Amino acid sequence: MKKMLFTNWHLMRWVRLIFAVGISYHAIATNQYFFLLFALFFLLQAVYNTGCGPQGCQVPQKETDK
Repeated sequence: MKKMLFTNWHLMRWVRLIFAVGISYHAIATNQYFFLLFALFFLLQAVYNTGCGPQGCQVPQKETDK
């Protein structure tokens, strides 16, 4: 878990983290706590490195032996 949190921080992980912090700040400042759910969504994506990465949402092709 520690290795996953502290390695492989690319641009999209930073963007998701910044979105999470920004949306959280805005939700608390305007007392619209529903938007904390969106902030939590982006925060979990940044922490667990899920979602589309820097190469897009491409699924790796499985090579078969012929």
